[in-house]
Amino acid sequence: MEATPWKFESSSGHQCCSKTVLCMTRVLNKKLKKSSKKWMQRQVNDPYVEQAKQEGYRSRAAYKLLEMQRKFKLANKDSVVLDLGAAPGGWSQVMSEIARDVIAIDLLDMAQLPNVEFIKGDFTDNNVIRELNQLLQNQKVDVILSDMAPNICGIKQVDHLRIIELVEMAYDFCHVALKPGGNFVAKVFQGGTCSELLDKIKKHFVSVKHFKPLASRKESSEIYLVAIGYRL
Repeated sequence: MEATPWKFESSSGHQCCSKTVLCMTRVLNKKLKKSSKKWMQRQVNDPYVEQAKQEGYRSRAAYKLLEMQRKFKLANKDSVVLDLGAAPGGWSQVMSEIARDVIAIDLLDMAQLPNVEFIKGDFTDNNVIRELNQLLQNQKVDVILSDMAPNICGIKQVDHLRIIELVEMAYDFCHVALKPGGNFVAKVFQGGTCSELLDKIKKHFVSVKHFKPLASRKESSEIYLVAIGYRL
């Protein structure tokens, strides 16, 4: 379908049509169609997408966490896990099969999962923190996970700063909700965590590494910060 041109009233009161804007709209639509086709093609050819369907996982992201769990032993059957930015629930689903309890928080709705309590909202909001405290009975958790990512604008430096801000917010939450000895995982982009934040995290964890799971697409810039053994 041809794009509808943008219309506006000129200062003389006559209705005008901008050919330039129409051309831009057509170009944008072509680009969007191209990227949509590329995404669809990637999904169809992705073995992890197919595997997730077959094994009943909500997203291919489940396999990233499964690999990190195998390598770093993030949680066990007695663990309480907090999943930040949890929707659609792939990571919560994995942890629900391993840990004692899982609490998922997201601004978006998330369909119910067995052994998972869901709180809708911003994890930095006082009302959400109060609800979390009620669920935990003012206890702390063993693992904090963050697969959060910002809306990507395509400008590398800006996208990097945005993801670092999310990582820092999730890390700061460790001081509120993570038990001593607990573990923390957060998504970052290639280039890793900025040195200042990395130094802060290293002061409060026994081991801090960057890790790229096999399930992360090769062309993707995502890697994960894995911090083990929280200390005050």
